[in-house]
Amino acid sequence: MMVNAQDFSFRAQRANPTNYDVINVMTSLPNAPATRILDLSGSNYSIDLKNDKLDVALPYFGRVFNPSYGNTAQNSYRFSSKDFTVNKSQNKKGNWIVKIKVNDQSTVDEITIEVFKNGKAFTSIRSNDRQPISYDGYITKNEEQKAQP
Repeated sequence: MMVNAQDFSFRAQRANPTNYDVINVMTSLPNAPATRILDLSGSNYSIDLKNDKLDVALPYFGRVFNPSYGNTAQNSYRFSSKDFTVNKSQNKKGNWIVKIKVNDQSTVDEITIEVFKNGKAFTSIRSNDRQPISYDGYITKNEEQKAQP
């Protein structure tokens, strides 16, 4: 299985912020249901996990306690890491739980991915400087990188 090999990608389809201010603003916008605003399908938001590298590119909706002004890219989750640990387990329902502890990022503490038997996945990110957020999506096999001639 892809999870056991520790070589897979999580593709985000929907963001689930926990901040009620964000949810209230989204539901108050005319002609724009919050579900459509947080729909990430058709985008390239993902977490790519390989044995020696973790790449994260996910949007963030919620309260950031130490925002970086002028550089909005730092207010989302966009980073690469080579210093992380992965713990995998299976729960009683047979779902995989993948916990990724990131050691070289000051803001991200832990990423948890629960992979269901049908390939769907639920991801939550716990940070030191912002409220938690979760994402719904699915996992795919990482594509082989072709060598450049």
